[in-house]
Amino acid sequence: MENTPNHFIQGTQGLIYDEDLIFAQSSPGRIGYSLPEAGVPEIAAETALPAHVLRDEITGFPEVGELEVVRHFTRMSQWNYGIDLGTYPLGSCTMKYNPRVNEETARMPGFARIHPYAPEALVQGALELMYALERYLAEISGMERVTLQPAAGAQGEMTGILMIRAYHASRGNPRRRVILPDSAHGTNPASSALCGYQVLELKSSKEGVVDPQAVAEVMDEEVAALMLTNPNTLGIFEKHIQTISDIVHRKGGLVYCDGANLNALLGIARPGDMGFDVIQFNLHKTFSTPHGGGGPGAGPVGVKAALVPFLPVPVVEQEGERYRLDDDRPQSIGKVRAFYGNFGMLVRAYTYIRSLGPDGLRRMSESAVLNANYLLHRIKDHYDVPYAERPMHECVVSDKRQLEQGVKALDIAKRLIDYGYHPPTIYFPLIVKGALMLEPTESEGKERVDGLADALIRIAQEVEKEPETVLRAPTKTKVSRLNETKAAREPNYRWKHR
Repeated sequence: MENTPNHFIQGTQGLIYDEDLIFAQSSPGRIGYSLPEAGVPEIAAETALPAHVLRDEITGFPEVGELEVVRHFTRMSQWNYGIDLGTYPLGSCTMKYNPRVNEETARMPGFARIHPYAPEALVQGALELMYALERYLAEISGMERVTLQPAAGAQGEMTGILMIRAYHASRGNPRRRVILPDSAHGTNPASSALCGYQVLELKSSKEGVVDPQAVAEVMDEEVAALMLTNPNTLGIFEKHIQTISDIVHRKGGLVYCDGANLNALLGIARPGDMGFDVIQFNLHKTFSTPHGGGGPGAGPVGVKAALVPFLPVPVVEQEGERYRLDDDRPQSIGKVRAFYGNFGMLVRAYTYIRSLGPDGLRRMSESAVLNANYLLHRIKDHYDVPYAERPMHECVVSDKRQLEQGVKALDIAKRLIDYGYHPPTIYFPLIVKGALMLEPTESEGKERVDGLADALIRIAQEVEKEPETVLRAPTKTKVSRLNETKAAREPNYRWKHR
């Protein structure tokens, strides 16, 4: 570490403004814009519009000049962190770079300006793109058909479980339970419960995977489905998946794949070939559409042939050289999203797939797996590694060693900020106490992965020599440790002059 090049550690210091809220900068009479004269006579809004559509003045709205507005929002953007600024190693979230060609495509007028109520004859290009994207996703996953409607991975989960329920109901019994491993994403049990199912939890084996014998012991004719993430949330491939799928299918159940970790598999293995009947695609994770910030998201769902009749409406169908929206599907679970889903995200995912092609998608996954394994190899002598199995696209270590000095995973994550790196996912999966879950993705080159590894190693060394440095972190930010519990329970949205 003594010879580590300084450029491996990102800079974190610079001008930090201690700025009041925009409301506190207000001064009566200041205006942040100027408009040219309209060129037509002005009339009062009250004389032209009904009173019920007019808005009252906004009490306390800030009155500031244009320069203050520009500086305020520019500084706020500089305080934010994003994938365009640096490494974002959030395990399970797959925070990869969003290629600009995706954005350029999504902004093409023919895609960006079409109206959802436009007749089919005028949006043939959009329908063709949706149909092609569905076929790409079906081929990639080994499924028969795909719905593009769901607006997020979690809504995709719910859509998949609703189709599973409709399938079982059509056969005379919707069944009562869904099986989940203890390493499942938190949205899995929530989606199952929302669809009326009881959740039965399975403990992971010492290897960090689901034991087929454990599945066989609880699988019966009242289990509707097994929900499984593969690779799982430990980053480990479920090597018994085919056996597990056979056990579930023999009792008439279905197998659901949480597609959150599909980034490890593209072009290498297909969930449909492993025995999965349903999968949701997190386009913001695997297919590089924007992630976070409140949306819009997209969580398409692929299904095997037996579940095709239950797909949400409308479904895009091809007839010769024309495309149409099919609403005449009597067994459909109905709509799950207004119109046809978040179309802009579909354009971005389509562009990503076409840009990379089959070989590129495979190289992407291979690079993601390589980066995660390389990172783990670099840091494994400094952190506890709870599972010996080789990870796929993400790796999990714990704070077990650092706890001997009173330093927790949260402290390590805070200290990473001082080194210029966004903290990883911590305390998840729940089955690893003090977990730090790291996923560099394929976006990062060796230098950046080395930089992250160097920072983590230096922090581990600091814990041994001067743990108080880590316990004080972060020290180079605008604010340091906040009382997050108090902020959540007693939020204070008021401002006051200092």
